[in-house]
Amino acid sequence: MTSFDARLRMIGQGGLPLGVEIDLTDERMTVKSGDSEVADWALEEIKISSRPDGFHIEAEGEEVIVNVTDDALFALEAGL
Repeated sequence: MTSFDARLRMIGQGGLPLGVEIDLTDERMTVKSGDSEVADWALEEIKISSRPDGFHIEAEGEEVIVNVTDDALFALEAGL
């Protein structure tokens, strides 16, 4: 199990980013905030791209940006 502390924000929405934990296990990405699950995606169903403002994740017709504490390891574990 590889997990990362991160900040998540929606494209085009203001306000503070949401503190989350991203878990990359068994070819899945699970995103939790506290005890609440925010997202659970198979890695093959999402598109992740590294950009200057963070990792952009496209899934289910939405796009979010995450800023991860260990971006190099996250990129490696996510298959980038």
